[in-house]
Amino acid sequence: MKKRILIVGGVAGGASAATRARRLSEDTEIVMFERGEHVSFANCGLPYHIGGVIEDRERLLIATPEFMRKRYNIDVRTGSEVLSIDRQAKELTVRDLADGREYSERYDKLILSPGASPIVPPITGTGAKGVFTLRSVTDMDVINDWLAVEKPERAVVIGGGYIGLEMTEALVERGVAVTIVELAGQVFGPVDAEMANIVHEELEKHGVSLRLNTSVTGIVEENDGLKLQLSDGSSIACGVAIMAVGVKPETTLAAEAGLAIGERGGISVNELMETSDADIYAVGDAVEVVDYSGGFKTLLPLAGPANRQGCIAADNAIGRMSKYGGSQGTAICKVFDLAVGMTGTSEKVLQREGKPYEKVYVHPLSNAGYYPGAEQMTLKLLFDPENGKVLGAQAIGAEGIDKRIDVISVAIRASMTVDDLKELQLSYAPAYGSAKDAVNYAGYVASNVMCGDVRICHAADIAANRDDQILLDVRTTDEYAMGTIDGAVNVELDGLRGRLGELDREKEFIVFCQVGLRAYLACRVLEQNGFRCVNLSGGYKTYLAATANYNGERRM
Repeated sequence: MKKRILIVGGVAGGASAATRARRLSEDTEIVMFERGEHVSFANCGLPYHIGGVIEDRERLLIATPEFMRKRYNIDVRTGSEVLSIDRQAKELTVRDLADGREYSERYDKLILSPGASPIVPPITGTGAKGVFTLRSVTDMDVINDWLAVEKPERAVVIGGGYIGLEMTEALVERGVAVTIVELAGQVFGPVDAEMANIVHEELEKHGVSLRLNTSVTGIVEENDGLKLQLSDGSSIACGVAIMAVGVKPETTLAAEAGLAIGERGGISVNELMETSDADIYAVGDAVEVVDYSGGFKTLLPLAGPANRQGCIAADNAIGRMSKYGGSQGTAICKVFDLAVGMTGTSEKVLQREGKPYEKVYVHPLSNAGYYPGAEQMTLKLLFDPENGKVLGAQAIGAEGIDKRIDVISVAIRASMTVDDLKELQLSYAPAYGSAKDAVNYAGYVASNVMCGDVRICHAADIAANRDDQILLDVRTTDEYAMGTIDGAVNVELDGLRGRLGELDREKEFIVFCQVGLRAYLACRVLEQNGFRCVNLSGGYKTYLAATANYNGERRM
């Protein structure tokens, strides 16, 4: 009797598991069950079809059931809902949604890839006409039809995560005015608050209204559209609402079968992607994974890890030992003219887990400054203050963000330190970077901190500066006149050596410039002349981002 591998769910995890299993074994019988119509589609591309960037809908359909059958000899059954797992008999109960017929299927190994479902908050009116979630091709089609027929002038996007931001851009591209309502104090939760403030500014630059620290408490269907009632007592009228609060792992089938559910609410798996039943594996958005940098359990609904996990589960189901080494959360999101990328652990998560860390900010150009098209980026690097090991990074800019985040992602996987970042020999030509790349630059700045060449502080330290400290702005007088930190005195870097006699040697100087370089140079001069000083990492530019206050509709 042939070995049978049954797979529940398609898309990234399930489809990867199925095709990997076939590549490893021509003799195994492989059956895939998918509740929906499409077995493998580019769910990350759905908003871009709505926005018109991807014009051809068919390009989102990566592999049809017919293709999977013909090329891989996989029995793909769409419109098939798996109702239960009998672990003792090693059987599934399946319902054919077309005719309601129920039947059983035997398995030797079972791979679960049920994905995640959109979170719909427990408020009235979520079922009203014009309220949508976006998770499937069918959802995309329904939203597209509504926009084409109803032609709404205003939209509310509830939630500011990946889908919320991508749908916001798609709607703006279609001429719809958008308000984002977000319960947290920032959009795009994976990044830290000061980085998110740069995203807030980009959104408002493109006419998007922000209602942060606010939730929707009810939705009322009216003759001319919808009225959303908000937690601050106000309301917003709109013609369409996109529910993008987030997703939750789809664990019902696993839980009802008695499989262990982890502390974060996902299916518990080990490094082999095995569940608590050695004959059942689970992959993708439904499983808990280990954070590579922090070692704690987390949920990361990302396509890349799901693909890898699917292949690992297939390896082990066939009999080839393969292990998953944890997730780094490496990801990137397009927000109008900016890219927002991250890898490793964020500052907020390091604080939550009680992990020691230090951070630096740099603002290098995407390519050589003398070459046309150079754009300034913001890069935040997190590292262990004891050994310099790279823990995480976040970057925002118009160009070259993916390249820098990918390099640092590899550095984290290789357990590199900030000193190692200095030594990386990265490709250079004026059109693509600088002789000292942004990654090298961040490594140099962090290494200066590690070796004691400079002491740094951050925006939060400015608010608590002591009586024995003086804020010293070493930018030009023109820059100083355009805005500075309250209480700062101005001494230009180029005139600093000639004015040392004017400075109080009993004070510690908090030195800053626009992005941090001139302040570092000033600190080197001051320290070697007997002064105490610290450099404000990232300079005035980072200070503004860290202290920006978005309370509702506008930046304060």
